[in-house]
Amino acid sequence: MPAATSPETILLIDDENQLRTITARLLELEGYAVLQAPDAYRGLALLAEHAADIILILCDVKLPDAHGVELLPRFKQKAPLAEVVLLTAYGTVPDSVRAMKAGAFDYLTKGDSDDQLVVVVNRAVAKARLQRRVAELEKQVGQRATFETIIGRAPALEAAKHLARQVAPTEATVLLEGPTGSGKELFAQAIHEASERRAKPFVAVNCSAFSKDLLESELFGYKKGAFTGAVADKKGLIEEASGGTLFLDEIGELELSLQAKLLRVLESQEFMKVGDTKPTRANVRVVAATNRSLKQEAEQGHFRPDLYYRLSVFVVPVPPLSARRADVTELTASFLRYFAGKLRRPVLVPTEAALQLLQAYPWPGNVRELRNVLERAAILTPAGQPLDAAGLPLDVQLAAAPGPSASLALEDERSLRNAEMHHIRRILLEANGNKAEAARVLGIAHTTLYRKIQEYGL
Repeated sequence: MPAATSPETILLIDDENQLRTITARLLELEGYAVLQAPDAYRGLALLAEHAADIILILCDVKLPDAHGVELLPRFKQKAPLAEVVLLTAYGTVPDSVRAMKAGAFDYLTKGDSDDQLVVVVNRAVAKARLQRRVAELEKQVGQRATFETIIGRAPALEAAKHLARQVAPTEATVLLEGPTGSGKELFAQAIHEASERRAKPFVAVNCSAFSKDLLESELFGYKKGAFTGAVADKKGLIEEASGGTLFLDEIGELELSLQAKLLRVLESQEFMKVGDTKPTRANVRVVAATNRSLKQEAEQGHFRPDLYYRLSVFVVPVPPLSARRADVTELTASFLRYFAGKLRRPVLVPTEAALQLLQAYPWPGNVRELRNVLERAAILTPAGQPLDAAGLPLDVQLAAAPGPSASLALEDERSLRNAEMHHIRRILLEANGNKAEAARVLGIAHTTLYRKIQEYGL
């Protein structure tokens, strides 16, 4: 059964203690977490503290310190994506109309059946949940990449972009192959933006970020009552991507049982929600990504061969950063401009020595690692100063440190002299160039260290 996610939170504001306690218990039995407040003052305080978690506000109209309808604008200001249901002991048509015009989801009379309350609450929560999902998708839209925004001109990258541009206007399934951090999601977004589906959602999911059961409910959705905590029907990400593109990152992590369900989506554009007995139609284009050889995985029995062949209709190899070293300078400039805006500081300018280190480093974590290194540097480098070699992580400095001089290169790499030179260089880097500290760590006199530095050209 799918693992239950943390319960959605309802804020209940009512000055009648007994009724509030009974209503809270009823909602908790439906799987919700309930925060209780006896008046507007404490209700607004709870809302301010838990705004990100609260999905619904149930509020009495007549409170000791406020009128429920007049509180609606304040509720919406603090939690714009939450829905509000007003409760009253004596419902009237004018009050109901006023509440709905002010933005309430519904207006209920106290004493109505518990079933009616639960139905209204579930409908309000479903609407609020959808609004949150739409807001997330809209946020993703604002961050989408196009082929023009993918930085780099290295031949390997240009070849990948050329292939992706050719397949983008079609409805073909695309498989992006490349190491972690190489920019496969940027390619997926660019393919979506260059397709006829660009006006519809682009929904991304990392298959390695969920357990099997949770991924199934996230992808395919579920029916109310399908498992503990399923208090209402839920759309899955496939349904949310209707008309658009579903990007499945790290698809090699997908369990075999889910691979069969995904194969059905690709072949018939249909799927079964968890706990449902009827199929749901799915008009989606799938773009998948992997950091391993799916063909090898299929041959070894770890991945369904039929799904592999269905996914690999069109394969785009996304190159690692080590295959496009010429792009490091342009990427560095772009990232430093971005972090300057984010941190509200002047743009950090790397020295020539720092650039040489960045270009020489092999970047096993690819573009993502470069971005992380530059974000760290942008934070740690004092404003107004350039990014020098000492501002880069030690592993970048060590891995890209210059090799031995020409004369030393002729010597046996296993010689004591060569080992001493590399050891002194490492200690100097660890001490950030502080010769007094390096001499202390090495256990030698300052004069001896200076002599060794001169001798080895360090």
